[in-house]
Amino acid sequence: MPQKEIEGALRDSALLRDVPGSVVGKLASQGRPKGYRHGTYLFHQGDDSADVGFLVRGRIEISTISQGGQRQLHTILNEPTFFGELGVLGGVPRTATALALEDTTIWVIEADDFMEFLDREPSVMRQLLAALVGQLLANEAFVDDLLFLDLKGRVAKRLLQLVSPSLDELPSDGVVVPSVVTHADLGSLCGGSRENVTRILAEFQRRHLVERDGRRFVLTNISGLAKLARL
Repeated sequence: MPQKEIEGALRDSALLRDVPGSVVGKLASQGRPKGYRHGTYLFHQGDDSADVGFLVRGRIEISTISQGGQRQLHTILNEPTFFGELGVLGGVPRTATALALEDTTIWVIEADDFMEFLDREPSVMRQLLAALVGQLLANEAFVDDLLFLDLKGRVAKRLLQLVSPSLDELPSDGVVVPSVVTHADLGSLCGGSRENVTRILAEFQRRHLVERDGRRFVLTNISGLAKLARL
């Protein structure tokens, strides 16, 4: 993969958007590209946190396995972004499993090199900490949803979050969920079973809240979904 393409993807990421191009170029030269075929694991929960990855192209599923053996889907990465940094920052094993959902190219930097970069660029460290705080707040919001929203409301809210993560400005009717999300994925994201989520999605389709376009969901009634999600 051309170095310029890697540099361009890094420069466009939220973490490095305000960093000088020369600094990004130097950082890019410290890592290396790696390719993974569809269905290949990048790393498993509990592995050593030896490096930090950056998605250049492709799709990656991030999930965990609970102590009871249940799989929990956390997110699907489909835009250039860093991942795997939590274990490196905390000096702990991988906190999740990463799986390539299609042929995927990532850029990888060794843990020590990444930490040295953060030491040299305190503004990047601040942005990274802000992103991690956002993740913590999202986890707290998910716990609140489990307590105060029924499964139908959680499915509606998650569908909306897939097209508008902040939920501050909801899109217009007809927006397409950018990722291919299965019923089992939604169940994992919402804390419900695949069977119950399937029934809820069938109801949403009968009520013209949601349609299918091939393998993707189309949200046809944003205000109706927002009402179910209590937004």
